Amino acid sequence: MNLDDLIATEELCIRYKVEHSFIKSLFESGLIEIVTIEHQEYVHFDMVAEFEKMLRLHYELDINLEGLEAIKHLLEQVKNLQTENLQLRNRLNLYE
Repeated sequence: MNLDDLIATEELCIRYKVEHSFIKSLFESGLIEIVTIEHQEYVHFDMVAEFEKMLRLHYELDINLEGLEAIKHLLEQVKNLQTENLQLRNRLNLYE
């Protein structure tokens, strides 16, 4: 994995003014992925948007970790249903 695609969790703590324990809690809940390289923890840039979303939900709307897990699960279900719907529409268009 290329270090250019990663951002240190310490940098996230400083940039977003959050405790490292919050990031660790998100990781332990499976809400974000953390990569450890040489005793340093990193988050892939692709996960930063997901981190920001969870950060806003937690701090601005006061949603706990269990609620964040439920919201992520529901959003994934919606995305899967939208993909399935698009596939079905494409198949239907073949017969029209």
